[in-house]
Amino acid sequence: MSESKQIQRIGVLTSGGDAPGMNAALRAVVLAADHYGMEVIAFRHGYQGLLDNDHTPMKPADVMHILQYSGTVIKSARCQRFKEVEAAQEAAANLDALNIDALVVIGGDGSFRGAEHLSAHWGGQIIGVPGTIDNDLFGTDATIGYATAVHIAMDALDKIRDTADAMDRVFIVEVMGRYAGFIGLSSAMAAGAERMILPELQKEKPLTISTIVKHIERTNAIRGEGSYVMVLSEHQWPGGAVALAEQLEAEYHLPCRPCLLGHIQRGGPPSPADRILASELGVHAIELIREGVTKVMAGMQAGNPVAVPLRDTWEKKNPLDSNLLRIQHEIFNPVKKTPRTH
Repeated sequence: MSESKQIQRIGVLTSGGDAPGMNAALRAVVLAADHYGMEVIAFRHGYQGLLDNDHTPMKPADVMHILQYSGTVIKSARCQRFKEVEAAQEAAANLDALNIDALVVIGGDGSFRGAEHLSAHWGGQIIGVPGTIDNDLFGTDATIGYATAVHIAMDALDKIRDTADAMDRVFIVEVMGRYAGFIGLSSAMAAGAERMILPELQKEKPLTISTIVKHIERTNAIRGEGSYVMVLSEHQWPGGAVALAEQLEAEYHLPCRPCLLGHIQRGGPPSPADRILASELGVHAIELIREGVTKVMAGMQAGNPVAVPLRDTWEKKNPLDSNLLRIQHEIFNPVKKTPRTH
C-alpha cells in the first residue's frame, strides 16, 4: 500500500492488560487522524469488540480531556478465540464491511501477536502502539504505562520502608513482571531495596531460602539492625511473597511481612513521561499509516520515532539495563564489604 492511496477511515482498539497512558495514546490517534482528514472507528473491548462488531465513531470532542485518566475509555479484554483462523477471518470481514483502511492496535506482545495473525487474513494496514506496564517489547526504549507503574511501586516501597524501619522487619513487596524484571529492577533501585528477585536473575542463578537469609544477616552485620526490603517479581517464588514470608518466619524466625501490589500498578493518573510518550506514539502511528507501511510497531529509540516489525517485538528480547544491575549488585550491595567489628 502506498501513500498515493487516500486513507479515509481507520480503526483503533486497546487490547490485553490496561496500562496508564492508553487513553493518551487513543487521544493522540484520534486528534492526529482528524488533522490528516481521516475518520476513526473505535472497537470496544479489544479484539472481542472487533469480533462482536461493537464499535463507535471517535471524534476530537470525544477524547479531548481523557489523557489524564488511567484505564481505557474504549475498554480492553483478552480474547482467546482470536487465535483461531475463523476469528481472524470474521474480524477481517467486519473491518471490510466498515470500509476501514487501517487498524491501530494499542497493547502488548499478545495484542501484537493478534495483529500479526489478523494481517494474514486482512489486506489493510496494521500499526501497533506499545501499551504495557512490563516494558518488555523489543525495539522501543519504553512502553506506555511503564513509567507510571514504576512510580507507583516506588511510592509503595517508600511507605513500606517507613514501617519496616519502625519495626526492624523484613518486607517482601511483590510487583508485576512475570517474564520481565524491568519494574522490579527500576523500583528496587529507586527505593533502595536490599534485594531483587527478578525473572532474568532467577533464570541465571535461582536464589535459595538459605541464600536470602545469609544476605539478610550479613546486611544487618554491616549496617546494623534495621529494615530489609525485597522486591519480588510475580511468579518468581513458589507461592509468591506470602509463601516466602511465611517460610522466613517459620524456618528462620525472621519477622517478615508480604505486600502484594498487584493491579494497583495499573491504576492512577499516568505520569508526565507516559502522557508524552503516548502522545508521540499515537501521532507516529497515524503518520506511519500515511507512509503506507504495515505490520510494524510505532516505537521510540533515543528520542526518535522508529518503526519496528511486529514479529521482532516479541521474538527479540530487551535485556535489563546492565549498568543498573551492576550498581545494585556491586556498588549498593553491602555483602561486598567487610562487616564492621565492635
